[in-house]
Amino acid sequence: MSKKVVTFGEIMLRLSPPGYQRIVQAQQFDVNYGGGEANVAISLANYGLDSYYVTRLPNHEIGQAAVNALRRFGVKTDYILRGGDRIGIYFLEIGASQRASKVIYDRSNSAIAQITPEMIDWETVFTNAAWFHFTGITPALSDSAAQTCLKAVKVAKENNLTVSCDLNYRKKLWSPDKANRVMTELMDFVDIAIGNEEDAEKVFGIKAPGVDVTTGELNPDAYQPVAEELVNRFKFQKVAITLRQSISASDNIWSGVFYDGKQFYTSRRYNIHIVDRVGGGDAFAAGLIYALLDNRDPQEVLDFAVAASCLKHTLPGDFNHVSVREIEVLLSGNVSGRVQR
Repeated sequence: MSKKVVTFGEIMLRLSPPGYQRIVQAQQFDVNYGGGEANVAISLANYGLDSYYVTRLPNHEIGQAAVNALRRFGVKTDYILRGGDRIGIYFLEIGASQRASKVIYDRSNSAIAQITPEMIDWETVFTNAAWFHFTGITPALSDSAAQTCLKAVKVAKENNLTVSCDLNYRKKLWSPDKANRVMTELMDFVDIAIGNEEDAEKVFGIKAPGVDVTTGELNPDAYQPVAEELVNRFKFQKVAITLRQSISASDNIWSGVFYDGKQFYTSRRYNIHIVDRVGGGDAFAAGLIYALLDNRDPQEVLDFAVAASCLKHTLPGDFNHVSVREIEVLLSGNVSGRVQR
């Protein structure tokens, strides 16, 4: 399958203390690159799709290192703009057991936050493309980034692309009220909505009845009315929601649900001992996109996405370095983790 898929967002420099050290302990940081839509682009390239990533990065060595990180794993960078003064940075302190992971952003006035709609020729970007994906993080970066997202989705629909959005609410970037205003306008052009167990509530005020995510217990059936309300309100074709039951920072139960406008589907649950959970939702989104483009049936679409994101939790860094074959081995029921010889 060589269909062209385009993603748009911010790739950041990720700095993490080695192992499970706290930031206040660290004498050095491990360097990685990542960001919601970039993580999706990497996965889709791994799956054999014609994966293009659009962003804006400063024209210096750190910006080039971010571009190189994408190219290394097969992502097409033809439409990346160069300009601005800085790349966004985030510091990740990896939690363990009852100590939660922590993220500190240093991304104000990054190159992409200063992007404006006229900088990108979306007609050219979308030539021969089948799919466009963005997340709620990108319009949260700045008003001009939100306007650029709006132009992108309008042109995407004019060119008959399928448009997906991972709601990805980030409280450190904007308020629920502003997220609601901006995202509501964008949703008019979205076909497939993706979120975690809290996104619909934080952005649109749609809450699963009787659910408190802080308890670590989630009932998948409680998310059927959430999915139905999203479809009714925004006329989405499909809605997918990841469900993370947090036993601790180190151990989660991972699953998902999927609503195709007619039927509600639930996945199997995976007990995960976490290496790195960052990018898990992006791995789910990428798995969903791939399986839908591969014309799999709804249950298979959901199962593929959940299995792909399950495997991401076993890998350090933002990117999900797994193949379609490895995901299908997990889907076949091989969950033992035994050495493959």
